[in-house]
Amino acid sequence: MSKKQEIKTQLSAPKLAYRPRQPQKYQPAIGLIGCGAITRSHLTAYTRAGYQVVALCDIDEAQARARQRAFYPEAAVYTNYHDLLSRNDIEVVDIATHPAIRVSIIEAALRARKHVLSQKPFVLDLAVGTRLADLADEMGVMLAVNQNGRYAPHFSYLRQAVQAGLAGQIHSLQMTVNWNHNGVVGREFNKIKHLILYDFAIHWFDMVACLLGQRKALSVYAQIAHSPAQRAAPALLAHVLIAYEQAQVSLVFNGDTAYGKQDTTIIIGTEGTLISSGESLHEQTVTLYTAGGAAQPKLSGDWFPDGFQGTMGELLCAIEENRQPENNGRDNLRSLALCFAAVASAETGQPQQPGQITTLETFQ
Repeated sequence: MSKKQEIKTQLSAPKLAYRPRQPQKYQPAIGLIGCGAITRSHLTAYTRAGYQVVALCDIDEAQARARQRAFYPEAAVYTNYHDLLSRNDIEVVDIATHPAIRVSIIEAALRARKHVLSQKPFVLDLAVGTRLADLADEMGVMLAVNQNGRYAPHFSYLRQAVQAGLAGQIHSLQMTVNWNHNGVVGREFNKIKHLILYDFAIHWFDMVACLLGQRKALSVYAQIAHSPAQRAAPALLAHVLIAYEQAQVSLVFNGDTAYGKQDTTIIIGTEGTLISSGESLHEQTVTLYTAGGAAQPKLSGDWFPDGFQGTMGELLCAIEENRQPENNGRDNLRSLALCFAAVASAETGQPQQPGQITTLETFQ
């Protein structure tokens, strides 16, 4: 490498606000409904952030008690979510149940005038999501979605860089994930037909929606396949092509990667290229390439638990600042429209227009 090239690769990385936000003063009482495995990450994030979780609810009392002992010993425990929602002191609820039973709980929480953070994926039907967003507006409360991936350090930095215009107008987005998803065997997730495109890839569809902004996707084409060695029941191989006017997106997923796991995101724009790559979603190096050279920010934090602090922190900041959270339910329907179109395409073998497929119930 020449001295000139060496200097060009040592540019200072732009300082961007990629870390999870915290409210200045707003510290409400929070209730958690649903205490499954993923809520360990929720509560780890909340204890680190100093959030006040005062109630835990699960139909399996032992599960709720376990979370109570591990994280919030003073929190009350309930097996009926209506009992939790009846408490006047609780202003915010984190609803972390499975999608099939989540809608009625969200609706009850909104009618009780609680601000809601819904687990992802938000809904199985776009019309239902719109109805819930409308209800939140009617009740004068906030409805946000726990799209925690967008607050992972590398994804958050990429989002901030694109929003700051550092890469110019994006015309190519390539995201490839090679990992092992066979750990779902023996769990409820193993029963989800489109586990990869729906439950897992929703993070990547959400990032596509974030990075391409309000630009309208023209079509989505997707295919899925079973690996010859996989142990999980759902197909673990998938790829998706999304067409935009003057932009293309490709997503590739291999959930049966036994060796050489790798996760890479490449964002190419008119003014620069952003690349994030690493052996896992938690070990990422981000590089920004522009006409001036290359720069690598030194990122801190991890998707687990920072992503979960990011979603709740954004909701709390939005409440404090009297604005819609960036992860609000209505905006999340753009991500789901891409996801639903991909599932329909994988089922039919034909490209689909986002927004035309409004429900996943047909493909369950």
